[in-house]
Amino acid sequence: MTKEFDHRFDARKQELEALYLSLYPGKTAALEELLQTLQKRYRSRGTALKERDRAREQQPDWYKGNDLLGMCLYVDQFAGTLRGVRQKLDYLRETGVNYLHLMPFLDTVDGRSDGGYAVASFRKVKPALGTMADLEALTDACHQEGISVCMDFVMNHTSEDHIWAKKARAGDPEYRDYYSFYPDRTIPDEYEKHVPQVFPVTAPGNFTWLEDAQSYVLTSFYPYQWDLNYANPAVMNAMTDNMLFLTNKGIDVIRIDAVPYIWKKLGTDCRNLPEVHSIVRLLRLVCEIVCPSVLLLGEVVMAPEKLAPYFGEVTRPECHMLYNATTMCTTWHTVATRDARLLRHQADIVASLPKDYIFLNYLRCHDDIGWGLDYPFLRGFGMEEVPHKAYLNAFFTGEFPGSFARGERYNDDPRLGDARLCGTAASLVGVESAEDARDEQALALAIDRDLMLHAWLLGQSGVPILYAGDEIGQLNDYAYHNDPQKREDSRYLHRGAFPWETAERRHDPQTREGRLFRGIRQLAAIRRAHPVFSAAAEVSTFWAGDDALLAVRRRFNGEELTMVYNFSESWKCAQLHTEGLHKNLVRGDELVLDGTWNLPPCGFVWLLK
Repeated sequence: MTKEFDHRFDARKQELEALYLSLYPGKTAALEELLQTLQKRYRSRGTALKERDRAREQQPDWYKGNDLLGMCLYVDQFAGTLRGVRQKLDYLRETGVNYLHLMPFLDTVDGRSDGGYAVASFRKVKPALGTMADLEALTDACHQEGISVCMDFVMNHTSEDHIWAKKARAGDPEYRDYYSFYPDRTIPDEYEKHVPQVFPVTAPGNFTWLEDAQSYVLTSFYPYQWDLNYANPAVMNAMTDNMLFLTNKGIDVIRIDAVPYIWKKLGTDCRNLPEVHSIVRLLRLVCEIVCPSVLLLGEVVMAPEKLAPYFGEVTRPECHMLYNATTMCTTWHTVATRDARLLRHQADIVASLPKDYIFLNYLRCHDDIGWGLDYPFLRGFGMEEVPHKAYLNAFFTGEFPGSFARGERYNDDPRLGDARLCGTAASLVGVESAEDARDEQALALAIDRDLMLHAWLLGQSGVPILYAGDEIGQLNDYAYHNDPQKREDSRYLHRGAFPWETAERRHDPQTREGRLFRGIRQLAAIRRAHPVFSAAAEVSTFWAGDDALLAVRRRFNGEELTMVYNFSESWKCAQLHTEGLHKNLVRGDELVLDGTWNLPPCGFVWLLK
């Protein structure tokens, strides 16, 4: 062992051991096994990664500034393989990306993969994408370019094709205890009384009957994804080892997938239980000991004010960062209603949270849009949940009269009048419908709407994440309808192959690709250049005179930035509540304000004082 490891471990030993034994009372042998794993993974960690650890230990807030721009992509759809992604790093550099989120690339079985979230091996890359050596080469190349790499770590379950599941299915009692098996419906029926269904239409229920094993197994998501039993310390130890194996391949950010689900307890809804927080805190301590440059990113789909427990306490932090899904779906609600009151309310809630709470913000991602809006707030304006969801889905599928959007429903449940939504950003803002109609005026407006939404994304505190293709206005890909393995999952509508041929037009300012690429890249550069965009800034909203306007003010170190976004198709005169000399950051000119600003349809302005 080294003094470095001993120093980190000694500072955390007492809490780590107490937490572990609170989860697994009396399991001192299992605890010793975990500690040996930490030592082993520290010893095998590469020299360059250890140097990275030391540098970030000296600058622990490195991810809280205003210089990160992320991109989320599928390896196969973006560049075919991990080697292909490495060959495309110049494109990421050109875009301004320095945080790369690789969607699931570990081994899965075609037809039973759930988009890569049914992991058959945590130690093997899906062969079609490459090898672990390719992953190491990519992360090393990214680090040399100043790019941090994020991956999904699926903690809640494994594929039924994982070796653990195969042994459990064959009757091995050791591995049966890695999962939750029941010989009849007695206990499963007790669980079903309290546990919600994740996919009530496509995968109803929380248990799957295995005819060959003559047992039910707990499957919260799909029948081929078996929930792990974290009440078994062997599972905790094995999954911790898997995580450290991957961080030693150069992964900088571990996205803990579906973290609220990982602890199960009969008589509860099996969501967000106290033991979940103990596990996440344990993982934080493990990383601080073995690989302190690594961040934990929690995937928790709840309103921001309800996410706070996953950040932990000041003295006992858990996740470094969390997703801000609510602001994303509220933004799309605002696009459809041209009413920014809920979005302004949402922005105020986020701004009221501690500055140490770092959110990942996004406009679109690999997943559907779930309409998890603040319906009690909307009810005050006459918007009831069921009819409002129906309106939003009708609008964004182009069914509502006058809609410009093109999308598709996901997991439609006519019984509840509920559905989620799929589609790329460009298709949802009207680019696709305008190009189909060859309507240049409508296309120009759709591009303005797209840029305005990305300006709102980049104007928020936290880490902005682009979904690959959005920077050039990639449209929906309907080819999945003809693929037997994909056609039942409408999320593949926005998971199409990256259009490299059309991306070549990104340097032509007369094209859709050129306008969006140039505009988003400029906004990202402005964000990096001004500290007022850092997470430490004071943020507030204000009434700008019209419900269609979202007005935000940021203050930091003497800088004051006024940002106004017009969600309507009409000119609006914004009441700015500020006067005097300002700089228009997008145009680059200085001017004296009289307290108002005329915003064009779907326009925005960033004014620095």
